[in-house]
Amino acid sequence: MVNRDEEAGRAAARLTGRRVAAVRAPSASPAEVTLEGGEVVMVKRADAPDAVRAEAAGLRWLREADAVPVPAVLGHDERWLVTERVPTGQPDGTGAVRFGRALAALHAAGAPAFGAPPPGGPAQAYIGAAPMRNTPAADWPAWYAEHRVLPYLRAAVDAGTLRHEEGALIEQVCARLPDLAGPAEPPARLHGDLWNGNVLWGADGDVRLIDPAAHGGHRETDLAMLRLFGCPRLERVLAGYAEAAPPADGWRGRIGLHQLFPLLVHVVLFGRGYADQALAAARAALAG
Repeated sequence: MVNRDEEAGRAAARLTGRRVAAVRAPSASPAEVTLEGGEVVMVKRADAPDAVRAEAAGLRWLREADAVPVPAVLGHDERWLVTERVPTGQPDGTGAVRFGRALAALHAAGAPAFGAPPPGGPAQAYIGAAPMRNTPAADWPAWYAEHRVLPYLRAAVDAGTLRHEEGALIEQVCARLPDLAGPAEPPARLHGDLWNGNVLWGADGDVRLIDPAAHGGHRETDLAMLRLFGCPRLERVLAGYAEAAPPADGWRGRIGLHQLFPLLVHVVLFGRGYADQALAAARAALAG
């Protein structure tokens, strides 16, 4: 039987056309594969249909913006993805400001529509392990309710993870979205899953972004996601962002609105432990 190290090594050799010198495959993490000549690459396996194609297309789309650095895709097939390895360092204030400016430039690169998938990417994508459908639309409030909040709310209620009366509170947010959404903005090019674990602080001082759920969306969604699970040097990141492209007035009051989507995803994936946070985000959204 082929073990995980051997599988990752064979995938790296096949997809890069180079011999493999060594493989290190920590449990539940992408494998680090050293190619002949010393270059180290990351090799990731995903078995869900189109998951690799979605991630590869997202990485390329973000990289094409020439804004926040993104590891290059070195090869992929239906199951395996090979990317550049990022030597990591420590967060610092100067790098955080640069990251904020670069994130603003990434968002400004734009998208054809809200919900637009990256070029070459499938409509049926993923955020973490949860399915996420990219359906283009012109109106952000209606799209956000229909394609980002309600599918996960229904799944949580159907599973009994959220009670019906709790679901009704979140439905109130959806009904009021046109009034809660703030000023209309054009579709931004989003990373889409911008929690701290997908923000790599490089040894050279620059941030790289990994594991995107990229799509066209509202730029405040990425900003809210950075705050959700505690990005280091966040206020410096936001200061750099505001220098380049200040968010619309009142955006901090809309953080709960934009966090509702990832929190409901967590309720679906991980259970009742995230329900209180999702309900608190809904109440914050309604309070403005």
